[in-house]
Amino acid sequence: MRTGSEPTTARSALRLRFWLSLWGLIWAIFGTAAFALAGRPGWAVACGVLWLIVTVDMTMILRHIHQGPHYQPGRDVPPYSPPESGLPPYRPRQRRHP
Repeated sequence: MRTGSEPTTARSALRLRFWLSLWGLIWAIFGTAAFALAGRPGWAVACGVLWLIVTVDMTMILRHIHQGPHYQPGRDVPPYSPPESGLPPYRPRQRRHP
């Protein structure tokens, strides 16, 4: 169902993002350890920075999951209705020709 309000009522697949972040976290940890043992400090630092970014992202994902069905709707939560703002529906601007 398209309502025209998708950008403001969009939902994120948080569980999928969680598993992809976990996959990235495993590879970042492995890369950090492997490059550190191989004597490549530059690459080890790069993987360590990636590890930090993935950890922060995973923390935010878990926070949103724990906030409940508003942020992580299940199958029993119906789609959001369009916002009731009283404004006319959005219409893209028409190009002005010189």
